[in-house]
Amino acid sequence: MKIACIGCGVMGSAFMSAIAKKVNPSEITVCDKFVESANAFAKKTGCNVASNADAVKNAKYVFLAVKPAFVKEALEEIKDALEKDTVIISMAAGVSLSQLREYLAAKYIRIMPNTPAKICEGMTALCCGEDVCQERVCEVTSLLEAAGKVEKVDEKLMDCVTAVSGSGPAYAFMFIEAMADAAVKGGMTRDMAYTFAAQSVLGSAKMVLETGKHPAELKDMVCSPGGTTIEAFRTLE
Repeated sequence: MKIACIGCGVMGSAFMSAIAKKVNPSEITVCDKFVESANAFAKKTGCNVASNADAVKNAKYVFLAVKPAFVKEALEEIKDALEKDTVIISMAAGVSLSQLREYLAAKYIRIMPNTPAKICEGMTALCCGEDVCQERVCEVTSLLEAAGKVEKVDEKLMDCVTAVSGSGPAYAFMFIEAMADAAVKGGMTRDMAYTFAAQSVLGSAKMVLETGKHPAELKDMVCSPGGTTIEAFRTLE
């Protein structure tokens, strides 16, 4: 299997770092308009570096990890070097499968990841057209699972996914910061406040996933009658 990744920014490097633990790094080639970034990543992981066109030659999968505004340009650069059966995996938010096909006729899988993929705790949504066989979908899913959870969804849900899990970490970081600020006001050191706030959010999220209980039920377990938590909850609402 040969894998190419166009774009070595936050998400591209996150997925290639995870996948490099699952496949031989020598099978992965990265490229970026900032060559220094690509070289630094390759040195760290053992992957290869090449131009966009050279990277995709004979590639089974090409990860397109560029900003939406540069998708058309990137596809234009690789169109003559792309193999017929290569599957392109696009991370570009808001760029539909039909738009991708307008830019370049090829087989596409569209994904929406999030930044926790950097620590292999990501949430990635996946959708594709009927021209991508189930075997390829399963293989790509397996690769993506190196960076966290993966769920296949209908493309009509991708905007919703972007709002919930794509942007979701930013909401969680804001919540953690707010709780930590309150803890500092209460006398905690900043480092301690971040630890207490972040671990509380981490543990709570794992309870939702591992117990299968409704979030409201888990909330009720914390809220004693006439207690401090229900008072705080009233304020939050």
